[in-house]
Order: sequence, then structure tokens, then C-alpha cells
Amino acid sequence: MSPRKEETTESRIIAVLVDNEPGVLARVIGLFSGRGYNIESLTVSEVDPEQNLSRITVVTSGTPMILEQIKAQLDRLVPIRSVSDLTMEGPYVERDLALIKVAGAGEKRVEALRIADIFRARVVDAGHDHFIFEMTGRTDKLDTFIELMRPLGLVDVSRTGVVAIARGPEGL
Repeated sequence: MSPRKEETTESRIIAVLVDNEPGVLARVIGLFSGRGYNIESLTVSEVDPEQNLSRITVVTSGTPMILEQIKAQLDRLVPIRSVSDLTMEGPYVERDLALIKVAGAGEKRVEALRIADIFRARVVDAGHDHFIFEMTGRTDKLDTFIELMRPLGLVDVSRTGVVAIARGPEGL
């Protein structure tokens, strides 16, 4: 008996265009939770009020087979207009927004400001004993900045989740 080759998991960004109506998000989330699929990031917003459309951006991971199943099952849900795997369909732009609160004084405060400048994080609130930084960028960039803030007094983080859009003139 030969050893079974383990399939590697990969992360994907899936954009879903849906009718903006009550219960649609619950149905999408139910599809993931009912089958044990993981959602790493989820963002939802109305994108076309005239046509009553919303866009759901889901970052998920799994084996290639599982990811194909997710896309196929999403495509079968009734209020869904289109499903697009941005990761596989060509170049795309991805951003995440974070608010990062860091408390500290003295050298740690100066170091936090220096690192924030390098990462182009913007101070949106400050007091004598804290800063709140706003930062947008790729998820890995935000993760790195947050890790650098931990020893300097990281207190709290709030993130939007990934939003992404395909490059080029075509829409969803």
C-alpha cells in the first residue's frame, strides 16, 4: 500500500455578488458552517443601490477540491448573482484596514511612532499615554505591523477584513 499524498491547503479570496435582501448573508455563512468550511475574513457592503446588489468578500482556505466545492455550492444559492475566485482568475488588488491601539511612554512611544512612519500608519487619535494608528494594506503587512507593536504596548486591534477587486476594466 503506497502512502497517501497529502493535499496542501491554500487560501482564496472569493467575491460574491448577491441580491441585497434579508437572510442572504445568513445563507452564505450557513453554507460554510454547515459543511465545516473555515472563514478567515468576511466583508459585506451594498455596492449598487439601484440594482439592489451587495458584494460579499470571503477569504477561506482548504484543499483545491474543497475550494472548488465551496465555489460550486455558492453558485447554486438562489440570491447569488455571481461567484468569482479572485485569487485564481488573474491579478487583483487586496486591502485590509486596521485600527491599532498602542499604550506606552518614553522610548517605547518613540519607537512605536518610528515604526508607524515606516509602515505609513496614520495616527488618528493620541493621548499622553496612547496612540491609535490607522493602517491599510495587504493582510501580511498589517500582521507584521501588529506583531512589531506587541512589545511596544499593543492594547487592542480592530480590523475590517479583506476587500478585493479584480484588476482591469471588467466588473463582477
